[in-house]
Amino acid sequence: MTQSTRPKPRPRSDFRHFIPLQTRWSDNDQYGHINNPVYNVFFDVIVNNWLMEAAGMRPRVGEWVGLVVDTRVSFFAPASYPEPLEAGMVVGETTTSSVRYEIGIFKAGGETTIAHGHFVQVYVDTATQRPIPLPAALATALTPLSAAPL
Repeated sequence: MTQSTRPKPRPRSDFRHFIPLQTRWSDNDQYGHINNPVYNVFFDVIVNNWLMEAAGMRPRVGEWVGLVVDTRVSFFAPASYPEPLEAGMVVGETTTSSVRYEIGIFKAGGETTIAHGHFVQVYVDTATQRPIPLPAALATALTPLSAAPL
């Protein structure tokens, strides 16, 4: 049996785009910290807000949209409501029709992630729900966020 290496917190410098996240009362679980599934909501918020602002995605009315096909989160330190957090994002691997977004969650002003992971979206035609090549507006918007040249 192969033993895998546990992920370690990542530095702020690994990420290129940041947004503030305000935790909510309902984010806490019975243990008094942000419930694990809420981190996937945070991932969804940073990616989709960026897609709408930077790449012109228009859910339900545009020609294309990204559908999540894979996500993963690793946790390193707890956070609780009403603590303000930040999400950072960088573009990882891209294919003809998909993008892997690397996302880190930080305590406001923190230098290392309290959680991080990835969020992979496949881009599809809104009408057919079939994969399409990355739209030109998206490909252009990805360039400044890419860890490697596209």
